[in-house]
Amino acid sequence: MDRKRNISEFILLGFSYDPNIQFFCFALVLFCYVSLLVGNFLILISIRCSSLFHQPMYFLLSHLSSMDICYTSSVTPKLISDLLLGTKSISYSNCMLQLFTMHFFGGIEIFILTAMAFDRYVAICKPLHYMLIMDRTRCNLLVLAAWVGGAAHSFPQLIMAILLPFCGPNEIDHYFCDMFPLLKVACTDTYRIGVLVVANSGVVALVTFVVLVFSYAIILFTLRNHSAEGRRKALSTCGSHVTVVVLFFAPSLFAYLRPPTTFTQDKLFALFYTIFAPMFNPLIYTLKNTEMKNTMKKVWSNLLSKEAHNSFQEDYRLKNLVKLSIVEKMLEL
Repeated sequence: MDRKRNISEFILLGFSYDPNIQFFCFALVLFCYVSLLVGNFLILISIRCSSLFHQPMYFLLSHLSSMDICYTSSVTPKLISDLLLGTKSISYSNCMLQLFTMHFFGGIEIFILTAMAFDRYVAICKPLHYMLIMDRTRCNLLVLAAWVGGAAHSFPQLIMAILLPFCGPNEIDHYFCDMFPLLKVACTDTYRIGVLVVANSGVVALVTFVVLVFSYAIILFTLRNHSAEGRRKALSTCGSHVTVVVLFFAPSLFAYLRPPTTFTQDKLFALFYTIFAPMFNPLIYTLKNTEMKNTMKKVWSNLLSKEAHNSFQEDYRLKNLVKLSIVEKMLEL
């Protein structure tokens, strides 16, 4: 393949050139991004500052929140800037970097969701061996495997993108750099690379989704032998996981498990797996989780009371210093 490249930047067409639509999209995306950051940082700090960090499920949840922040931040700040300033250009190197980071952190998130499904399977189907199987070493290995899986997914994407020749059109009909829109503006036959992209992204997403569905089906089958209270707690926890899986995988499968072409609906579906799903994750994992809600209240009340106590001590110290300086001046007189 000829690796000729005559362009130094791409133009991201985004959603619309209408100023009113752009302002609406800017307000919506900014609200979602701020909500995502606040919600996921609340979960991260609450877990890290409590005993929940030593529990496998919350240990994995803290890594999922980290990946939500990194994954969305690879796309959203650029989108907000484009909507606000109207500058839709992105350099070639930044485009390649955005493509790599999005697939890297997205791949890690997929495999962490798989690890969380394995954690729930062990907790419900093998409760007596749960702490033995899901010890900290196993949890660290699962997270490491997720990072390796993310790298194994994203590096081929980056290599295929770098090998594409671009010699004319540079307008990408999307709001971020991704493989299918790049294939559309490449000046070569992209059929084979398109098949490889579908195999790398679509098939991997499909296989992972099938594994997740199968694991939760086994969990539901096992719950027949549990008490009513046990079934209620297990269904509450697994319901949160299944909701997150569906929100993330349904639009992802539509985007990548199909012939390599682009549709106008792609940008709308991309919003779901790049912004909306990561934004809803904190709500989904906390609204029905009494343990998580109680921990968040306890951690943040302690942090706020400690901050108030430190502030009071600082004010008291400053007042004493002022009084001391007044006394010293009076003595000098």
